[in-house]
Amino acid sequence: MGKINTLVFAGGAIHDWKGCSKEIVGALSQRDEFEITTIEEDLDALVAPNLDAYDLIVFYYTVGEISDAQKNGLLNHIASGKGYVGVHSAADSFRGCPEYRAMVGGHFVTHPRYREYQVSIVDSEHPITQGLDEFTVTDEQYITDYDPRVHVLASALWKGDAMPVAWTKSWGDGRVFYLALGHDAKACQHEMFPILLQRGALWAGTAGE
Repeated sequence: MGKINTLVFAGGAIHDWKGCSKEIVGALSQRDEFEITTIEEDLDALVAPNLDAYDLIVFYYTVGEISDAQKNGLLNHIASGKGYVGVHSAADSFRGCPEYRAMVGGHFVTHPRYREYQVSIVDSEHPITQGLDEFTVTDEQYITDYDPRVHVLASALWKGDAMPVAWTKSWGDGRVFYLALGHDAKACQHEMFPILLQRGALWAGTAGE
């Protein structure tokens, strides 16, 4: 297997995307499989054919507006057999774009206060979560409205209901992994964050193989 050409794309409002992007790049850099490029804020990087060089898009972006050309460039690229990893606020990007939300598999609704909570592994057989046990994080728990067809890998309780923390899904011939953890750089430094991110990126980034 050759290198997974990976674009880490970060930007937007609200979150410390610079700090989180640095942690994401650091986590992926621990693995030899990823050849990493970073782009910040420039959504025109998503316009076709600008993504053609990349096997995997790792996305950390909050709110914002996406044009049709940017949306089509991203969604068609993933559907062609590429990988997409959305981290935390990727479920709260482009609120006015239902097609983007459909690709991710869900969207942000609300969050309780930044606090400690327990994450349970729902599927211990999937390559992303295989062999992992429940763990505790201090983070901002994202409550999402999600497509019931997504494959939930991990969840956490909120008001008595299990809310997804990580899921996978397909988009055309491509693979999508969403990880709700990672509100800020400190949250990204939790020992489980790089494990889930690396495994999810490996899974998504080998969609075409």
